[in-house]
Amino acid sequence: MEAALLPLIEGKAVSLVVVDVDSDPTLEERYGESVPVLLHEEHELCRHVLNAAKVRDHLDEIR
Repeated sequence: MEAALLPLIEGKAVSLVVVDVDSDPTLEERYGESVPVLLHEEHELCRHVLNAAKVRDHLDEIR
């Protein structure tokens, strides 16, 4: 998901923070096998695979 996301955020005023869900018991309990998961703050954008349209819409919305 990270590789697919990078072109979408290139040149945007956003940064990507990669978190290892398995290293945090709270996150592991919340997401379990539903990784990767893409969040912006507490807003979940997608799980497992990147939904490029949803990410673009969200980026437009927060701009």
